Amino acid sequence: MDKQSIAIFCGGGPAPGINTVISSVARPFLSNGYRVIGVHDGFKGLLSDVPDTVDIDFAYADRIFSLGGSSLRMSRFKPKETDFKSAFFKEHNIKLLVSIGGDDTASSASRLADFLKKEHLEVRNVHVPKTIDNDLPLPEGVPTFGYQSAKETGSVIANTIYEDARTSQNWFVMCVMGREAGHLAFGIGSACHFPMIIIPEMFNKTEITVDKIVRLVISSIVKRKILGINYGVAMISEGVFHFISDDDLTSTGIQFTYDAHGHPELNQVSKAHIFNQLVVKQLKEIGFGITPRPVEIGYSLRCCKPIGYDLNYCGQLGRGVYTLFTEGKTGCMVAIDSVGNVRPLYLSDLKGPDGRIQARLVNMDSQRVRSVYDHLHYLTADDVESARGLIQHADHYVFKTVLNW
Repeated sequence: MDKQSIAIFCGGGPAPGINTVISSVARPFLSNGYRVIGVHDGFKGLLSDVPDTVDIDFAYADRIFSLGGSSLRMSRFKPKETDFKSAFFKEHNIKLLVSIGGDDTASSASRLADFLKKEHLEVRNVHVPKTIDNDLPLPEGVPTFGYQSAKETGSVIANTIYEDARTSQNWFVMCVMGREAGHLAFGIGSACHFPMIIIPEMFNKTEITVDKIVRLVISSIVKRKILGINYGVAMISEGVFHFISDDDLTSTGIQFTYDAHGHPELNQVSKAHIFNQLVVKQLKEIGFGITPRPVEIGYSLRCCKPIGYDLNYCGQLGRGVYTLFTEGKTGCMVAIDSVGNVRPLYLSDLKGPDGRIQARLVNMDSQRVRSVYDHLHYLTADDVESARGLIQHADHYVFKTVLNW
């Protein structure tokens, strides 16, 4: 029989630091006599009849550790129970399955490990949580890996756009990735001192609608005009789209393509372009002569090189996998707490009543967040009289009125 092995694969989309994790997982296992097998194409490859694999040795691990992207090809394939197979694990004497991905990848890896146990194969699984969205429920104050690098790269782009706005005396409507949570938009927007940052969490007292988002952007544009500032950038988290109804989107008049279930295919369009068009339309309707421009920040962040923070952090996570393995842990995610200690997070402890891992949201009540929103530029009740000289229905654009704060 082959010597004992571990298998590593990646699911979902890229995030800065994946290669650092792969490299840092491999090294301690290699040093202790294990074979390290990298599997291409996520679950699709792992569960195929002939998986496409690469043996990870020290030279491979040393070459990739600081690179962006993933040296192991990724896939969003989500396996069903009928897709599970044991032959690969038997053939290569695999003792540990290391999955790198989001909550879906973690759950599927756990189900696969349960299947292998029924097949009388003791294959432990440890998951390394990955997302630039920073929305997994890790210990307080601990980011998901890749978030800091994505925020850094996004801030470089966003600061350049802000300088363009100042130079050209114009406005930009910017959208950035994020699922249900607005961490990335908030992190980039606050780092760049943008005058308006719109994230799903701020609608904690009212329904999210397209009209309210447009009114918030215009609120900032008009407030800056009152202050004598004719430029700016409004940041919008694409996560707001997770809460806007299909009917609301359709009513905008934007031409979408639709999937088999009748839902707009939002991954086929620029969210910044959508909102910018709607802002321009409403600005014309209220008689305000300005034409903002759209900027989408999305795929440009996912494969950037990891910054020093993530190089260190992902190294800790990779070595943490070996620590948990030697402690006999399985069915868990590896986490590093705020003082640098490795700890397991069990999926069963993180899932909500619906069986999904609950998203970690931006805490709108925290002093850190409130201090930003208290100092953005937007219309207040005291600005209405001044704003009436610039736009129609100025009272409709008061920030706290729109949000019911």
